[in-house]
Amino acid sequence: MNPRLTMATAGRVLRQIRHDPRTIGLLVLVPCVLIGLLAWVYKDTPTLMPGRTMFDQVGASLLGIFPFVTMFLVTSIATLRERQSGTLERLLSMPVGKADFVAGYALAFGLMATIQAVVAGSFAVFVLGLNVAGPAWMLIVVAVVDALLGTALGLFLSAFAATEFQAVQFLPAFVLPQFLLCGLLVPRGHLPNILHWVSDALPLSYAVDAMSAISAKTHPGGDVAADVVTVLAFVAAAVLGGAATLRRRTA
Repeated sequence: MNPRLTMATAGRVLRQIRHDPRTIGLLVLVPCVLIGLLAWVYKDTPTLMPGRTMFDQVGASLLGIFPFVTMFLVTSIATLRERQSGTLERLLSMPVGKADFVAGYALAFGLMATIQAVVAGSFAVFVLGLNVAGPAWMLIVVAVVDALLGTALGLFLSAFAATEFQAVQFLPAFVLPQFLLCGLLVPRGHLPNILHWVSDALPLSYAVDAMSAISAKTHPGGDVAADVVTVLAFVAAAVLGGAATLRRRTA
């Protein structure tokens, strides 16, 4: 992998994003709108925990899920378009290798994922008043890691889609089961044994565990660190898998 070619690829992707206001809106504004809608829905919902609203109880976990979903969708479709348009084939006929391409895309969308998570997290904490027991900055850090996870998985799974419609189908096929088993709807400890084992193998479970720890514990550092390391391991594996399975052109 050549660092200069990787940075050149990342720069090209960022220039494309800069000239696409709809993508910028999807990446930066949509998570804020969804979190704001969630806060509005739960505005007058009673809770059994004194001093805590229903939004405080579920908002942190969803703050990690919303950036994950949007980055997964945008990254998978954008990478697929590079193959369909022949851009990837032209690039790989030059000195740019598969690793340079995937790393460049990961850097570019990783930067967008960081911006997205920081904006959404800051909006939730400082504008909507999301109240968590742990440090607010830790909440934003985990949201960034979750967005990076969506980026990496989008890069990896785009190799298995032939059309944009198929790329979108990965959302319910791959993301929805994780949403159901990550512990957001039912605590993972209450799942049937088989589903609990499946949940242990899914990266979003550890992302939600980290958010839940920040929401409930005053000093969640140890628990959060272990979950973040696990999620980052999934990120690294997905990026490497994306480089290994990348094809020049969609069949």
